[in-house]
This record gives sequence, C-alpha cells and structure tokens, in this order.
Amino acid sequence: MNDLTHIDKNNNPTMVDVSKKSITKRTASAVTTVIFPDNIKGYFKDGDLTTKKGPVYHTAIIAGVMAAKKTHELIPFCHPIAIESCKIDIKTNTEGNADIKCTVSLHHKTGVEMEALTGATVAALTIYDMCKALSHEIIITETKLQTKTGGKSDINHYE
Repeated sequence: MNDLTHIDKNNNPTMVDVSKKSITKRTASAVTTVIFPDNIKGYFKDGDLTTKKGPVYHTAIIAGVMAAKKTHELIPFCHPIAIESCKIDIKTNTEGNADIKCTVSLHHKTGVEMEALTGATVAALTIYDMCKALSHEIIITETKLQTKTGGKSDINHYE
C-alpha cells in the first residue's frame, strides 16, 4: 500500500482524483518570518518599509495573493481552484522583523495548504527582492503550515 497520494499503483506521478470527495469549507494558514539586519530596521515608518521600489509590505501582500491564486501553475499536481478568500497579514514583530501569515479558504473537494504556503513564501520573497539593495543579509526563516481545517483531518500547529 502506497501512502503517497501523488504516486499511482505503478509508482508514476499523478494528480489526486478528488471526484468522490465531498465539498466542504477548507481553510489553511501558513506562516514565515523575514529577519532584517539592523541597518534595514531603520527604514520602517508607520509599520511599513518604503524603498525606491515602493511600499514593501503592501507590495508583498499583493504578490502573496497573486501567488496563492497561481499555485496550480507552479506546483504540478495542485488542482486549479477558485479561491474564495486569501488574506496576507504582515506585521513587524518586537525584534523588528516581518511576521507573515497567509490564510486561504474556499468550499471545494480539495484543500488549500499549498496555496497558503505559496502565498506566505512569495510574500517573503517579495520583501527580500524589494530590500536586497539595502542588504543581502536578509534571512527568510522556516515557512510552515500553521492550521488546516476541512477535509479528512484538521491541523493546528499554534505554538
């Protein structure tokens, strides 16, 4: 018995058949943190960074949402889905770094974990891209699934 859902009985890669699954509300949240060197932390004003490329957090939010909507174009076996909600929240934490959370939801036969992970990751990459002229010492930390509801099981990795 093969427990990998994207491998068929002949050990070939395959998309999961969701035709027999029930439509339920499915939600997933993913988180990551962007760690800034001290010289970048001085650029914060009113909760955002502004560089020559524009407002960093606002641009990262737009990029994260766009990426979540295009996840099926980036990851071969993700189903194209009609996302009903995608929210990217970026806050500067007490250490002066960016905490990113992407929450995606819809009513469907398949989950949105990959969309949430993709949204958080691309938001972080956008921050890096917009700030790299200030420093290449920026670190994008672990990106992880925080919560998932709907489908076979729920997951809650709140710390």
